Amino acid sequence: MIHQYKNNGYNIVLDVNSGAVHVVDDVTYDIISLYEDNSPEEIVEKLSRTYPKEELAESLGEIRELVDDGVLFSPDIYEDCIPSRTDSPAVVKALCLHIAHDCNLACRYCFAGEGEYHGRRELMSFEVGRQALDFLIANSGHRRNLEVDFFGGEPLMNWEVVKELVAYGREQEKLHDKNFRFTLTTNGVLLTDEIMDFCNKEMSNVVLSIDGRKEVNDHMRPFRKGAGSYDLIVPRFLRFAESRGQERYYVRGTYTHYNPDFSEDVLHLADLGFEQISVEPVVAEDSEEYALRESDLPQLFGEYDKLAAEMIRREKEGRGFNFFHFMIDLEGGPCAIKRLSGCGSGTEYLAVTPWGDLYPCHQFVGNEEFLMGNVWEGVTRTDIREEFSGCNVCTREKCRGCFAKFYCSGGCAANSYHFKGDIHDAYDIGCELQKKRIECAIMIKAALAD
Repeated sequence: MIHQYKNNGYNIVLDVNSGAVHVVDDVTYDIISLYEDNSPEEIVEKLSRTYPKEELAESLGEIRELVDDGVLFSPDIYEDCIPSRTDSPAVVKALCLHIAHDCNLACRYCFAGEGEYHGRRELMSFEVGRQALDFLIANSGHRRNLEVDFFGGEPLMNWEVVKELVAYGREQEKLHDKNFRFTLTTNGVLLTDEIMDFCNKEMSNVVLSIDGRKEVNDHMRPFRKGAGSYDLIVPRFLRFAESRGQERYYVRGTYTHYNPDFSEDVLHLADLGFEQISVEPVVAEDSEEYALRESDLPQLFGEYDKLAAEMIRREKEGRGFNFFHFMIDLEGGPCAIKRLSGCGSGTEYLAVTPWGDLYPCHQFVGNEEFLMGNVWEGVTRTDIREEFSGCNVCTREKCRGCFAKFYCSGGCAANSYHFKGDIHDAYDIGCELQKKRIECAIMIKAALAD
């Protein structure tokens, strides 16, 4: 499978199955577009009015060499190679601990309904959290590295329990030869120097929630009485980022229909001094005024192009920054099975409510149809786990012929379910944006390699 596109003056050809990326001249680009369905003689005839025959012959020879080397028009060797996870013992490697179903902000786009997940307000007790860590250890098999994300709502509203659980985890990793990687997502309202110091010692990564420019952030992320949060959190986040050496964190924002010029928010965060940035599209029902629409896509594509070009310029000037959705590993990256099977929700990765219930991920919490069990009894709805284990790019019809499948791994099962009623489908707007981001990410690699 081949994907060809032009971006920022580059002619790019991606060989999907091998992962090889070719930056080519105009004649090679045009020949490749005809190569599969035409003989060499037919290609020369069709292009001879545009290019000299000698140039066409030379380019055809180079293309044949690439084909013979298996880096152009390579066969799909992956489609039938995904082993069924139901044939081997289930291994859990990560938990999303809903340490607080409560929040001190009232973000307009919050899928968790101001932290309550459309249920009741609750803080996780140490006893429930301890049992969750015990469950993770007991179900992790021979896997040594385990991940626990403290999530909400707002985790800092239950900070003492966070600290107690980290301490408990550190004790258990010595007893069971495990290594916990703790992470935290916070809106920063309760962030203090003491919390920063603790996180710098114990948290492998911290996600700091902010949407960008003051007017954008304060419109979508207000306190419950309407005041904005920007002026309070920005100084704290900047101090936190510097205290971590501008590593092992992200400022993470969401753009909506209200700010389709979101590249300005990314650049605003970079100009403030943040070097690790993620600003992602909102996922919301069409009935919401802030929801993205298909009519927004042309402008959003242009914003990604604009952002990519500016990032190249800044990188060459020595003031670059990382944008999460443009980070791509073209030489290594996840193994083939991981790229095919995705995030592992419902199998390797589970969400835990404050009262200990298990769900496939945080976006399914509160939907009883996806209640899988609890941290005391374990996974009792093995049928749900089996359904998620069979959810991959080879079983999703929309993914099978998509050039992006080895980079997005089929997208988000929760988004697919919420928009299509089936975890094996795909959220169309999300797919279009993902494909655009991958194109930009590859182009950036090409530009910086020049």
